[in-house]
Amino acid sequence: MNELSEPRESIWAISSRTVVFGAVGAALYAVLGLFSFVIPGTQNVAVRPAFSLVPFFGMRFGVIAGFFTGFVGNVVIDLIQGSGLTYWNWSVANGLTGAVAALLFAALPRIANEIVRLIVIGVMAVVSTAIGMLFVITDIPIQGIDFATFLNLNYLPALLSNAIAVIILTPALDAIWEPLSKRAGR
Repeated sequence: MNELSEPRESIWAISSRTVVFGAVGAALYAVLGLFSFVIPGTQNVAVRPAFSLVPFFGMRFGVIAGFFTGFVGNVVIDLIQGSGLTYWNWSVANGLTGAVAALLFAALPRIANEIVRLIVIGVMAVVSTAIGMLFVITDIPIQGIDFATFLNLNYLPALLSNAIAVIILTPALDAIWEPLSKRAGR
């Protein structure tokens, strides 16, 4: 297995380490998630660079930390921005992105080449985002919309904006974290 996908504990473990990293991830995501950038020429499709923390925390610290980072971080962002728990299913989708990232990265074989490893991290972060965000299909019964509306106005714009963030920033975060984790003996 790849060192980056091999936490000291099971990827399903709930320990003080998991709780601490999940809480740190959620706090970072909640604060930094307030900063987003609207893509010019779109109808309010925003890139939220902090979303890259969700697959990163899943990849590095396991399923529970990844889910907690995405779910709790997004709930806090929604509460701060005034939408409350109205879009709870989007928070679950964010959490699932972190959980799926942990599972995907745990299944990867060891990748020795640094450049290849970072490319794989970017691609796998996009894949985990695409899978996790599928949960927002629950907008169909919740909001009473049709599949075309879900796909074209909800899922694809969110996937595009989040993919932009994760394909660039998740490998960058890991490139910064890797030497630090080696120094710490992780």
